[in-house]
Amino acid sequence: MSTDAYAAAQASAANLALLTGQPEHEVAVVLGSGWAPAADAIGAASGGLGGSPPQASTVSEFPLDDLGGFAQPKVAGHLAMARSVTAGSLRVLVYLGRTHLYEGHPVDAVVHGVRTAVAAGCKVVVLTNASGGINASYGVGQPVLLSDHINLTGRSPLAGPEPPPGYGSRFVDLTAVYSPRLRALARQADPDLAEGVYAALPGPHYETPAEIRMLRAAGADMVGMSTALEAIAARHLGAEVLGISLVTNPAAGLSSGELDHTEVIAAGRASAARVGALLAQILPSVLAPQGS
Repeated sequence: MSTDAYAAAQASAANLALLTGQPEHEVAVVLGSGWAPAADAIGAASGGLGGSPPQASTVSEFPLDDLGGFAQPKVAGHLAMARSVTAGSLRVLVYLGRTHLYEGHPVDAVVHGVRTAVAAGCKVVVLTNASGGINASYGVGQPVLLSDHINLTGRSPLAGPEPPPGYGSRFVDLTAVYSPRLRALARQADPDLAEGVYAALPGPHYETPAEIRMLRAAGADMVGMSTALEAIAARHLGAEVLGISLVTNPAAGLSSGELDHTEVIAAGRASAARVGALLAQILPSVLAPQGS
């Protein structure tokens, strides 16, 4: 891992402050395949868990190129754009897409958005994704909270030289990589939310039925091609992580039809607004009280 990756994130964060006129952002949201309607829902209104009326959000939108240092997402359903959104009293940085390992990017590029967000002041990072459902109880279009992950990418954002002075040890404790506190807040907003374990594979091909049987035996409830590396990078930098996966299709061998990325995007778009409304409700409450 190049130590320059941290300097690059600091530079992107400085550009973000200049571009938005906001000295810092407190929360970041990374949207998965087809999730753009979730950004619209977040930007339309934000209330809170206390029953307060929603407030119209101020939104500025800009290309990731304007921040510098970002590899451009080129996968259908991922936009090379970001928004600065007001959610209650919080300033939220929303990425309308992400880059993936399978696009040929190095790990540092995959996690650059998360590192930039934390450098910009974000204490909470919300990671969303589209996934194949392994757990038979999950239906297409169902959002599931990530309780844990299985990183099968064979990569880590902390491999290589030690992080620069001033950063934490690369030997990060991932016992609670997805914050129990944030998951409780999400369930308070929507008691019907399920929780499950997400298996991250490098892709871009879908898994074989045999691989899905292996993942099920290993304890995975969902499978996808993102999120785990970003979660590790966020935890290394001290941010709390909330993960939400939208089940867009049954995993390989669990459906009579063939897997198709266009259907994944369509399923994401169909359900993303609901998840965006959930995020709009919980975001104003996600920062931990001082002293907690």
